[in-house]
Amino acid sequence: MDVEPARADQRVRASFAKQGLMKTLGAAVTSVEPGHVVIELLPRPEVSQQHGFVHAGAVSAIADSAAGYAALSMMPLGRGVLTTEFKINLLAPGIGDRIVARGKVVKAGRTLTLAQAEVFAIKGGSERLIALLTATLMAIEGRDGIAD
Repeated sequence: MDVEPARADQRVRASFAKQGLMKTLGAAVTSVEPGHVVIELLPRPEVSQQHGFVHAGAVSAIADSAAGYAALSMMPLGRGVLTTEFKINLLAPGIGDRIVARGKVVKAGRTLTLAQAEVFAIKGGSERLIALLTATLMAIEGRDGIAD
């Protein structure tokens, strides 16, 4: 399905703005293309764990949202998205100037979509892969993410 990039961008950003958790974490959408969404998080004490790393819950949350919004960007108007399952591999501690989750659609279907998110810690211009998430997302009628 061909999706207009401006429509995907507007739709994802409008839905993201309603997410209380993303606001609490201080996360932001930095890029939207049909099938691809990037979410960034600036490390700070409020999202850290006991060793000072970004908490795995925060890493998982932005990865899930990046994958979910990548899926939403491909869905027809009038449909929203819910995660039905995800698996995340935490590969390295979240240490850096920023944490970036890059979500992408692997296979978009009418009802189910498979998406992935790679999460990187960026420090001094270099990237380190810290997590990989694979998610199955379900299209839901009547909840397009804008007017809900």
